[in-house]
Amino acid sequence: MPALASLPGEAASRPAADDALPGESFVNANGIEICYQSLGDDDAPVILLIMGLGMQLVAWPDEFCRRLVEQGFRVIRFDNRDTGRSTRILWRQRPRLLLAIARGLLRLPVPAPYLLADMANDAVGLLDALQVPRAHIVGVSLGGMVGQCLAARHPQRVLSLCSIMSATGNWRTSLGKPAALRQLLSRPARPDCLRSRADHLLRVFSVIGSPGFPSDAVELRRHVERGLRRAYHPRGQVHQILAVIAAGDRRRELAAIRVPTLVVHGADDPLLPVSAGRETARLIPGARLQIIEGMGHDLAPGVQSLLLAAIVEHCQLR
Repeated sequence: MPALASLPGEAASRPAADDALPGESFVNANGIEICYQSLGDDDAPVILLIMGLGMQLVAWPDEFCRRLVEQGFRVIRFDNRDTGRSTRILWRQRPRLLLAIARGLLRLPVPAPYLLADMANDAVGLLDALQVPRAHIVGVSLGGMVGQCLAARHPQRVLSLCSIMSATGNWRTSLGKPAALRQLLSRPARPDCLRSRADHLLRVFSVIGSPGFPSDAVELRRHVERGLRRAYHPRGQVHQILAVIAAGDRRRELAAIRVPTLVVHGADDPLLPVSAGRETARLIPGARLQIIEGMGHDLAPGVQSLLLAAIVEHCQLR
């Protein structure tokens, strides 16, 4: 497995927010400051939601979270390090993504400011700070990888795992379509302009989104702009990509997971193909696999209701 080949990044101050959420709070955990929001009864079983690459806690739709609370859960959503209002990591090296990808394919060490294991430790630190002994872990994309790492390395803290549109680190099953990868790695025409940033993200979603579950264009723009007004940190996304590449092939670690696991994947995911979900479920002992036809790599409104039902059923059995 490729190893971290450089000194880790340094914790920098957390950013101010132009559009903070009501009820946002902060804890010091694992050497950084984490922004989170807790919804529901403090005594209810906890679902910890872990978002994907470069995405903030607001990427978990409000209505989705509210419906989980209505099903009897306490929902905690948070900004991963390097996103939203959590600590931004200062890394003094210049990120070189293409070189990192090449080294990863060759199974060579990849320099990165931190690893997926560090992000999993952040989640454990958040649970510690909130005095939550165990939680249901639900992660999407990179968040699913963090959840897998958490379940493998801290099983005593995990009631169950739900890994959504995620992967194992095996390049052979995880390489997406070139158009989706190019769009993901592209930049807005005018990074200093909110509208240009939003246009860029909307183009990304148009490529990686769910063909069977179209989103309302006006509502999607509103949702995207809400997040951009709250925070914008593209360097953090690059750092997180490096963390994934540096973590390498994690198939052996997934085979060690023993917590009850549900794997959900879109049949039409252009970024992480359905083969990645199939492999994830095959490697984790006892995992259940649910493939959703027409689902891509997003949380489109039509997808949310299907995910909600699957998550609630899975968690209520534990």
